[in-house]
Amino acid sequence: MRKIIDKRVYFTVVSAMTISGFITICTMGQGVKKYRAEMKLAAAATEPAEPLYTVREYNGRAGIFCRGNSEPFRYADINMFLLPDSDREQLCEGIGFEDEEELRVYLEDMES
Repeated sequence: MRKIIDKRVYFTVVSAMTISGFITICTMGQGVKKYRAEMKLAAAATEPAEPLYTVREYNGRAGIFCRGNSEPFRYADINMFLLPDSDREQLCEGIGFEDEEELRVYLEDMES
């Protein structure tokens, strides 16, 4: 009889340890999944946003665009034909500025 009780205790302990191990592994898996999701969100949040102002070539002129607009809100007095090729290429791609001061300094430099 004692042997039967010992076997029951042994199998109960082994079963409890197996279930505990399974629960631990599942919990760790969920933690890793949550961590990966948080890292993806953090990476998405650190991606550079569209600049507030963009100066780019528009219908042969240098247009100044505000974030999200497809039409320029004003044009700069920059003669595109007198610019060096590198500056023209930059304007074709668009040059971004985060505030009005940066934009003003750039325009003063290019218009003079």
